[in-house]
Amino acid sequence: MRWFLKVFLVLALALGLSACGGSGKFRKYNGPEVTSVQVHKAARKMYLLHNGRVLESYDIALGFAPEGHKQFEGDGKTPEGAYYITHRNPNSAFHLSLGISYPNTADRAFAEEAGKSPGGDIFIHGGPRRPISRRDWTEGCIAVTDKEMEVIYAMVKPGTVIHILP
Repeated sequence: MRWFLKVFLVLALALGLSACGGSGKFRKYNGPEVTSVQVHKAARKMYLLHNGRVLESYDIALGFAPEGHKQFEGDGKTPEGAYYITHRNPNSAFHLSLGISYPNTADRAFAEEAGKSPGGDIFIHGGPRRPISRRDWTEGCIAVTDKEMEVIYAMVKPGTVIHILP
């Protein structure tokens, strides 16, 4: 009978602890406001800043053709320039994501002059669902791990400026 009581107590404790587990991928952040994001493509680094002071830094993956500025849909490049975070996407195909305001007016005009689409749907997002064999694998987005994306998602608000540098 004692073994039954021990098993029951262990199960009750396990269920109780799992019920107290947080809200999964949605974290809270109470630190300094992220006033800008900087992406350094050549170094494969992203920095979250508060008035020029680095709060966090991350290793990143980029579009599968990382050199140069994104110009057209399907070119595999990550944009370069000043943009802003448009929205949070809790239902991303890549865990969580933050929208980037590409294409801007100049990007659209350049692509239109060439008779092409500039593309769109550029995000900061979590990692792939399957193993990958190359360093840069996105269609033009900026990727981090899922755990890192949870922190970034909590820290960065829509409207935050993002500078994507070569």
